[in-house]
Amino acid sequence: MSGPRTCAVIPAAGRGSRLGLCVPKLMVEVADGVTVWHLLHRRLRPWVAHIHVVVSPAGEAGFRRLAAGAIRSGTVSVSVQQDPAGMGGAIFGAVRRWEHYDAVLVVWGDQANLSARTVRRVVRAHRRATSPGRPGLTLPLVPMPQPYVEYELAGSAGLRRVRISRERDECRPGGLSDIGVFCLSTEGLLAAWQSYLVGAALGTATSELNFLPFLPHLSQVLDWPLTVVAVTDPAEALGVNTLDDLEHARRAYQRCDG
Repeated sequence: MSGPRTCAVIPAAGRGSRLGLCVPKLMVEVADGVTVWHLLHRRLRPWVAHIHVVVSPAGEAGFRRLAAGAIRSGTVSVSVQQDPAGMGGAIFGAVRRWEHYDAVLVVWGDQANLSARTVRRVVRAHRRATSPGRPGLTLPLVPMPQPYVEYELAGSAGLRRVRISRERDECRPGGLSDIGVFCLSTEGLLAAWQSYLVGAALGTATSELNFLPFLPHLSQVLDWPLTVVAVTDPAEALGVNTLDDLEHARRAYQRCDG
């Protein structure tokens, strides 16, 4: 049962230009009539009380048609990120949608290979590790031969650093990667983000304000406890970013869901 505690937020305002398709990655089909959205909704819905999706102005009408039934039921809501200012902007721009829940489960909008089992484990682990007055951060992490993003842990001290290859950080072979899922307590979260923005550095290569370095800020600066959920299947880290990724997702769907 989901209970009243967790709201999933899916930032999906990107254009998915590397796929060469004319729709956002969330709306890409992995089978006839089955999109990434359908897979995420199916895997999230049993374990969260609500799902909020942040879309671009160009993607709003199409997504509202795609998710019309769930929107009418009140279990899904939608907002528009007018300015594509990054994942952090999408998440915190939707604060009014999730601030009344105990936790926000952030899920990237291209995670077609995310399993319902992992969602269940993350939500349950976060509930066990946190309580009123004791906010925390829960991350599912998986070892990757060549991680695109690497999480450097500091033992009992939590999360030391996030290395981001597109910002020219060197990610180490065999390092821990995220799977595009992050569970954060909502208590004090907006204030934490605002304090992070005061001294946040822009990305070395992209000059963007990245969301991921906010996580070590929570752990190291604000002393939020970190709970790591170990994921064993590296396929769960694979988003739909390229045509090869899409083909992998289609094969996985045929094998497990079709």
